[in-house]
Amino acid sequence: MISFTQKGDFSKLTRFLKKTKDVAHNSALEKYAQEGVEALSAATPVQSGETANSWYYEIERKKGAVSIAFCNSNIQNGVPIAVILQYGHGTRNGGWVQGRDYINPAIQPVFDKIAEAAWREVAGGK
Repeated sequence: MISFTQKGDFSKLTRFLKKTKDVAHNSALEKYAQEGVEALSAATPVQSGETANSWYYEIERKKGAVSIAFCNSNIQNGVPIAVILQYGHGTRNGGWVQGRDYINPAIQPVFDKIAEAAWREVAGGK
């Protein structure tokens, strides 16, 4: 007859596995976030290049949820330039400069990759 006895718990192992899981998720999030910044930068209409070079991301973690925010730091006279390039803006003499939808087409492939990776994970890595 063979018997096994175990004392204690698996708290250290559990903590290690949770940290390992978080590191894997963090590196994937960082990867997709950086891809998004690169896609936005490449798609941004360029005059001086300042708006294209001003993209960055923020990853926010809340209880049970994670989000990636893509931001642009080029703000002139309180106006976010990336937004007026996207949606258009009025001019000083009463004219209108039509916006150009460059954000959505640039970022959609990154969102698709994130969704695909999440689905693979939910489906058991298939």
